[in-house]
Amino acid sequence: MIELIPAIDIIDGKCVRLTRGDYNLQTTYGANPTDIARGYEAIGVRRLHVVDLDGAKASAPCNLAVLESICANTSLDVEWGGGIKSEESLSAVLSAGANRAICGSVAVSNPEMMTEWIAKYGAEHIILGVDIRDGKVATHGWLRESDLSAEELIARFGADGLSQVICTDISKDGMLQGPTFELYEMLQNRFPAIDITVSGGISSMDDIRRLNDMGLRSVIIGKAIYEGRITTKELEEWLRNE
Repeated sequence: MIELIPAIDIIDGKCVRLTRGDYNLQTTYGANPTDIARGYEAIGVRRLHVVDLDGAKASAPCNLAVLESICANTSLDVEWGGGIKSEESLSAVLSAGANRAICGSVAVSNPEMMTEWIAKYGAEHIILGVDIRDGKVATHGWLRESDLSAEELIARFGADGLSQVICTDISKDGMLQGPTFELYEMLQNRFPAIDITVSGGISSMDDIRRLNDMGLRSVIIGKAIYEGRITTKELEEWLRNE
């Protein structure tokens, strides 16, 4: 069954959600990130997706204290993204407790470094973040665009042992209108040896069931949980059967 990965996005140490990646369309949620993480663990979640939105803009992690707190107070497998553009930042994120580091912008701007990181730290700890807007990869907190397609970027690192990709369709992110199903089906079929994680647009358990039937292996859920479109009970029931 497809693995459910709840998302926590962080600005100034607080949980937020953006709409279509726009920092001006921000909703702040009052709960403490560590408390949210502990709640997920209590219902059976094993893996947590955390994005440092401040770090994505600043090109260096800014909320490592949040990461340290989550990892100190839970046993969750934490994947962390945002601002990992140097080996110093990568090392700091892993040292703070993250099991997986999401690297996106650096894969576009310095693919040789990305290749070195996969070899040095292991493919199990390095996730390629592929954020798509209008068919092209966006970088630096979705504020810049490249000329690469998702397929082209993933293919760059296939021979290097890349095993994990998170692909976000920015146009769908936070919209609660369903993901771009055909995009993820195409990518998973094109790269069968790589786990393609769906990100952006999840609106209900029906979306998750459809992705599961299509053979996708993992999916990130954010706003649908915060807005009550997917309930804790529904999550718990699915996790019980994973």
